[in-house]
Amino acid sequence: MLRFSANLGMLWPDRPLLERIAAAGRAGFRAVELHFPYETAAEETKAACAAAGVKLLGINTNVGAGPDGHRGLAAVPDKEAEFEDLIRQAIDYAVAAGGTAVHAMAGRVAESDRAAGTETIVRNLKLAAQLAAAHGLTILVEPLNQRDNPGYFYSTIELGVAIIDRVGAPNLKLMFDCYHVGCAQGDVLTRMRRYWPYVGHVQIAAVPSRAEPDEGEIAYPAIFAELETLGYDGWVGAEYRPRGDTDAGLAWVKKLGVAL
Repeated sequence: MLRFSANLGMLWPDRPLLERIAAAGRAGFRAVELHFPYETAAEETKAACAAAGVKLLGINTNVGAGPDGHRGLAAVPDKEAEFEDLIRQAIDYAVAAGGTAVHAMAGRVAESDRAAGTETIVRNLKLAAQLAAAHGLTILVEPLNQRDNPGYFYSTIELGVAIIDRVGAPNLKLMFDCYHVGCAQGDVLTRMRRYWPYVGHVQIAAVPSRAEPDEGEIAYPAIFAELETLGYDGWVGAEYRPRGDTDAGLAWVKKLGVAL
């Protein structure tokens, strides 16, 4: 049976982090994942998760300096020292808070710097995977669609897989976000099957709206059936922007015939 985690970077956006964790537990989620929790002490996050009865999964590396933080730094040339600071910060936080994974955000890279960006991200991910392995953590890479994230280093599953192959670390895995795959490339089921050995986590949202997964172009009952067929025993991250009240929007769970 599939298990669903609440991505608190998007769900219950009207309240602070610790209250979002509590809300996820009340709603029936047994796991949560976070975007940028760094303004809340890791010990407080860990205690809130324990009180709510939820497991902490992944967090993102912080975005880095700049007008919009580049959306991360893993692939940004000449920012290796800053990336190392960010990955160490994320790993330290995940360990202290009881998490299991860190998404190393790649960042925006100019077209003219893409070749350098490829070499940069390979070096940076080798370091990240080594540092994470010492604590039993997974490093995740996630291609983001260009419509929402113009200039982001990668938007295709194939490039993410190629980077993983070059790094060659067993604890480096692919974040298979059905929303981003659907927006950037389509053919979600075929890509899921083809690249399944690389997948470390799955996320969902409607395409193209990024709302609850009970609307739009992707037939999520087919995705869920495929995950069952593939024997997926991880968590499916509910990373969507609620159409309105988050709790009311959880009607999608019953509508799609699953349980939290």
